[in-house]
Amino acid sequence: MRVLLFDIDGTLLLTGGAGFVALRRIFADLYGVEDAVRDIEFHGRTDPLILDSIAERHLGRRLSTDEARRVEERYVTELGPCLDSSEGFQVLPGVVGLLEALGTREDVVLGLATGNWERAAHAKLRRGSLDRWFDSNGALPAGYGSDAADRAELTRLAVQRARGIAGPDAEILVIGDTIHDVRASAAAGVPCLAVATGNATEAVLEAEGAAWTVPSLESPDVARILGL
Repeated sequence: MRVLLFDIDGTLLLTGGAGFVALRRIFADLYGVEDAVRDIEFHGRTDPLILDSIAERHLGRRLSTDEARRVEERYVTELGPCLDSSEGFQVLPGVVGLLEALGTREDVVLGLATGNWERAAHAKLRRGSLDRWFDSNGALPAGYGSDAADRAELTRLAVQRARGIAGPDAEILVIGDTIHDVRASAAAGVPCLAVATGNATEAVLEAEGAAWTVPSLESPDVARILGL
């Protein structure tokens, strides 16, 4: 049995800045901070770490547990309309065809290893009509930013859950687009198929230790690597 743990942003889809817009609105409303996301690094970082970076830069402190929970609730509420109105939202090339092919395989289980808060992750998947392959109401092996702020830790949790579903001998592979995905998969003891549809080139991803690199998920090499 093989389990494929997908990152979302930059791997399966691009939101066109919907998350930026949602967080900008929230910090303006709750804290009077305008353009809170300016110069904040998002790529490959978990939602809790992004929240910490914004708060530390503009408020000079981290948010309390209650504040962070309130921001998360507001974010999930704001994100849906921001996704719906985002002109730049797109499912990346090759994704639908790949998921359709994988979805027919009885020897493949699909899962997630994403820095998104869980509800935000599934809002993005629904917007792209990808949620049918990642049913959160079923036995979905997944790790989210709501599980851990550290990507390596959430990936380890996803791997642990994958083995609980698919068995201790399951072959597990992370598919992501950043150096953080590559590093997290290594920390979790599983290989990474790195796709250069984010900000990192294939050369950079390979240098980080990715087991395989491809320019996009529509590359013919993907089928070969995944045994399709």
